[in-house]
Amino acid sequence: MTPEVTAFFDEDTNTVSYVVREPEGRRCAIIDSVLDLDYAAGRTATRSADAIADFVRANGLEVDWHLETHVHADHLSAAPYLQERLGGRIGIGARITVVQETFGKVFNAGTEFQRDGSQFDRLFEDGDSFHIGQMRADVMHTPGHTPACLTYVIGDAAFVGDTLFMPDYGTARCDFPGGSAAQMWESVQRILALPDTTRIFTCHDYKAEGRDIYAWESTVGEQKAKNVHVGAGHTKDEFVAMRQARDATLGMPRLILPSLQVNMRAGRMPPPEDNGTTYLKVPLNTL
Repeated sequence: MTPEVTAFFDEDTNTVSYVVREPEGRRCAIIDSVLDLDYAAGRTATRSADAIADFVRANGLEVDWHLETHVHADHLSAAPYLQERLGGRIGIGARITVVQETFGKVFNAGTEFQRDGSQFDRLFEDGDSFHIGQMRADVMHTPGHTPACLTYVIGDAAFVGDTLFMPDYGTARCDFPGGSAAQMWESVQRILALPDTTRIFTCHDYKAEGRDIYAWESTVGEQKAKNVHVGAGHTKDEFVAMRQARDATLGMPRLILPSLQVNMRAGRMPPPEDNGTTYLKVPLNTL
């Protein structure tokens, strides 16, 4: 099948969210949604999520799934907000438990924070499949950026999260806890083994040098031929050395602290304290 894919770009976080619709029917999935956050003011908003909800309603669609490619470190997920308004189930990779264990300790989340992935409706393993209406989706575990990263292959489209960027930008960092440049290389090879005509949809774009517009769709063939990090002529050893050297120069993402606290809870906020207010923690000298 060839799913209909509609992209929603959030310029504040450079995130691309998607509505993926079966070609003949009304069932759809929402992938990597965004909850707006003014971190300095401590205020959330739903502008980005409402744009998706408005599109779903305007087109008479029914949501089967809210899919996360991984636990994002650069934006808050709007999956619970959209689930409440549109229905559907929230899914993520089964290795979310590894991320929860790591960052449950970082944020001293306490025993009330379950580290078994139970905040999500479905934990996907490598090789799993599910349906969006009559359209089959297949799950590939593609770790490297994080241990829980997934690629969703839906018809002729692959939603790769942060594993690949546009060919002129390369790949994502691998220096977060549990990340691995060597694993990233192997994950990329699995994606590039898909048919050359497979459409690749990325979760972010930052405009590569010399490119004036944002972009998020390529093909496996284009990635194999042109990706500046993993395309033709590159070797695993060269990639690992490049990625490790490059990652050592990168600062932490602007919203990593709020994002991880919320996204490891499936997009839900930490429980309010005894005064009724919810707080996000800033662990000092930890990351």
